[in-house]
Amino acid sequence: MLVWLVLLFIAVPLVELYVIVETARSIGTLETIGLLILVSVLGAWMVKAQGLAVLWRIRSKLNEGQMPGRELVDGGLVLLAGALMLTPGFVTDAVGLLLLIPPTRMAIRPLLIRRFRNRVTIFGPGEPGPGTIHDTDLADGE
Repeated sequence: MLVWLVLLFIAVPLVELYVIVETARSIGTLETIGLLILVSVLGAWMVKAQGLAVLWRIRSKLNEGQMPGRELVDGGLVLLAGALMLTPGFVTDAVGLLLLIPPTRMAIRPLLIRRFRNRVTIFGPGEPGPGTIHDTDLADGE
């Protein structure tokens, strides 16, 4: 896992830098900077819109007395999309924009649920967590 993170933090900036430089060569430096700003503003607007939509779906599920599992995963993906949109570069912006499209999130959601299902322990209300000790001996106080 650590190796993947190191590669990610080295490879992504290098790829972003390469794409930005090649874009600047192709269309010009000022145009590239303008395009990066435009895509970031568009992404921020989309993150806000999608985030509010997910929030309303979460509220709706909670009002119905249901657990908003899918909606929470969507919220996490929108949050990730927002972080990617804040990262300067065309590649991260493209991935962020893809995550903001609901059908893309619907395709990714089952993969994430399957991956994390066995890694998360869920306890219902009132149930003791692992390692909780319950001492039933009562001492009479005077």
